[in-house]
Amino acid sequence: QVQLVESGGDLVQPGGSLRLSCVASGSVWGIRDMRWYRQALGKQRQMVAVVIGGGGTDYVDSVKGRFTISRDNAKNTMYLQMDNLKPEDTAVYYCNMNLLAKGSTWADYWGQGTQVTVSS
Repeated sequence: QVQLVESGGDLVQPGGSLRLSCVASGSVWGIRDMRWYRQALGKQRQMVAVVIGGGGTDYVDSVKGRFTISRDNAKNTMYLQMDNLKPEDTAVYYCNMNLLAKGSTWADYWGQGTQVTVSS
């Protein structure tokens, strides 16, 4: 059974930094795209950043230049470095991976979410 486990969420002041991590545990045979989403209170979930299998990345406009997504394929792990955080970045952050589990087919998996709060 494959699970995604996130960590790194916290309360931080505006202008501060956080680093989120997401690890895929279990019998993982391959991972394609990795994505970070976020959902603020009362709003729809939105994709924040993606890193594809080849390493290319893309970001929603509101975080470009402040957030950096990366992956470590050997560790089945994805990161989101968040710098110069703003109050509008406050949300629950979810990781998503398109992966192949042993004995299964390619499918999307989600983490449980980690709270990021930016406030003075």
